[in-house]
Amino acid sequence: MNHQPQNQKDQSWSFKDTLRRIFPYLKPYRKKLIIGFICIAGTNFFGVLSPLVLKYAIEDLQAGVTVEKIYQYSAYIVILATLAGILRYFMRRIIISVSRWIEFDLRNEYYAHLQKLSASFYDKQQTGDLMTRATSDIEAVRMIVGPAVMYSVDTIITFTFAISLMIALSVPLTLAVLATSPIISLLIYIIAKKIHAYSLLTQNCYSQLNAMTQEHLSGIRVVRSYCQEEQEAALFKTLNRNYLDANMKLVKVQAALFPMFYSIFGVGMALILYIGGKSIIAGGMSLGDFVAFSAYVSMLAWPVIAIGWVMNLFQRGSASMSRISSILDIEPEISDKADPAEATALSGNILFEAVSFKYKDGSGWALKDISLSIPRGSSLGIVGQVGSGKTTMASLITRLYEVSSGTLTIDGNKLDEIPLEVLRRSIAIVPQDSFLFSDQLWSNVLFARNEFDPVLLQKMADASKLTGDVDGFPEGFDTWVGERGITLSGGQKQRTSIARALAADAQVVIFDDCFSAVDTNTEAEILRNLKSLLASKTVIIIAHRISTLQWADNIIVLDEGRIVENGSHETLLKLKGRYAELHKKQLLEEEVRQSID
Repeated sequence: MNHQPQNQKDQSWSFKDTLRRIFPYLKPYRKKLIIGFICIAGTNFFGVLSPLVLKYAIEDLQAGVTVEKIYQYSAYIVILATLAGILRYFMRRIIISVSRWIEFDLRNEYYAHLQKLSASFYDKQQTGDLMTRATSDIEAVRMIVGPAVMYSVDTIITFTFAISLMIALSVPLTLAVLATSPIISLLIYIIAKKIHAYSLLTQNCYSQLNAMTQEHLSGIRVVRSYCQEEQEAALFKTLNRNYLDANMKLVKVQAALFPMFYSIFGVGMALILYIGGKSIIAGGMSLGDFVAFSAYVSMLAWPVIAIGWVMNLFQRGSASMSRISSILDIEPEISDKADPAEATALSGNILFEAVSFKYKDGSGWALKDISLSIPRGSSLGIVGQVGSGKTTMASLITRLYEVSSGTLTIDGNKLDEIPLEVLRRSIAIVPQDSFLFSDQLWSNVLFARNEFDPVLLQKMADASKLTGDVDGFPEGFDTWVGERGITLSGGQKQRTSIARALAADAQVVIFDDCFSAVDTNTEAEILRNLKSLLASKTVIIIAHRISTLQWADNIIVLDEGRIVENGSHETLLKLKGRYAELHKKQLLEEEVRQSID
């Protein structure tokens, strides 16, 4: 089974691209960020004053001072440290909180964008991969706009203040310290490229692992039914090992960062001790200046070492931003026109005119030259072999896909001229796969209503013959149905889906082979209820059982995407064609079943 994530950016994605994509998210918080940066500047300003106090204290000690003077110097250091600490608190609180808000905004935009993408996008995607981008990838981006930005600005300001004062104390010693800069820059350039590549690899492997886990836990009953636990465990182990190997590559690079920077820092300190010691002996530098200079170099130690950590955050975040952008950059195939029709509701007059459709990855036509009128308030039955195009017709009516050629209109408006919200609020569909949310039963039935209405709930349950089952549940309508409705039987899930569609009160209702798990007697009762309840609605019923369709005003038979028969139940029986053959076959099957029972 393929677990490769789709739509990946290649490694040509640069850090410049990341900044370009992140900047719009920073703009709403620029005032807070400026205040945060001011706090960083204030923190470092008070921080760099302490070595100067120490310098003057040492010089006064050499000259001979009172104990009161030492107390005074000590008080200065405590005050400066306190002020720096207070500002550092606000620095972290402001900037980290901004990063959390940006994470919130980005995740909302990502989810909203997913809602706009067409069905063809989800045909190729894995849920686990999309979830990984929504969670760990966005968290990695947050680390850029939070800790990475904060410590980058902190490092720049620290270097600016400290180097300026170091130059004032000793130019030769400052040049000795700066002599290590080219080495650090070269290491950063080399390691940054490796971290970016390995970070992207790690996130891809994590997506594959997450996708496999999500998919196979959802299908755990199938796995157990076919005794595939060992094979699935082996597949999980392989993907988990790939993730481990990718992380180990990243760890090896990251592990080298701090030792290298510590080594460079150690070399710098040795140069300072050698050059500074000679200068003190020669009388060119005071002990106070040397101590203050050494304190400034020590202040630079953490920023230098932090460069490696910040670089890692930037590269991991950049790799994650490329993965998120690969989704955000996908233009929705189905969207509203700039000047849609001013329709606020649809009456349900549907017209197919020479409509043909081909799936992007399909080899042939799913529908070919379909011409059909479905008047408002009428009912249409659709029957045909598997793959004949029945569900595709329903998908085109709801505009999950665009027609390849021909014209499909509702109330005289082309579908792409009708606002999507108006179109989809006017159509309720009961799909083949009865998807239920992990929520209470009543919440699933009233999903389209956004409010609890006990009268409507009971009415829809009665119409779909769900009431008898609900009465047998200890918690009634408050029963939690589990993920995808796992606690319900197939028939209960289908009837819940039917109740949900009825509760939506849409003008067009489509039943896509949703009676397959319902026994024929219950089906007949539901259909009688539907005929009364949906008398003024446009109803489309897709089914394999003739008994489900025979009450429809008109029935079409599809074969390889074409309409081969069209008429009422009685008319089609008189034709003695495919519909009549199917009807005869199903009657015989029913007789055999009843004789066995």
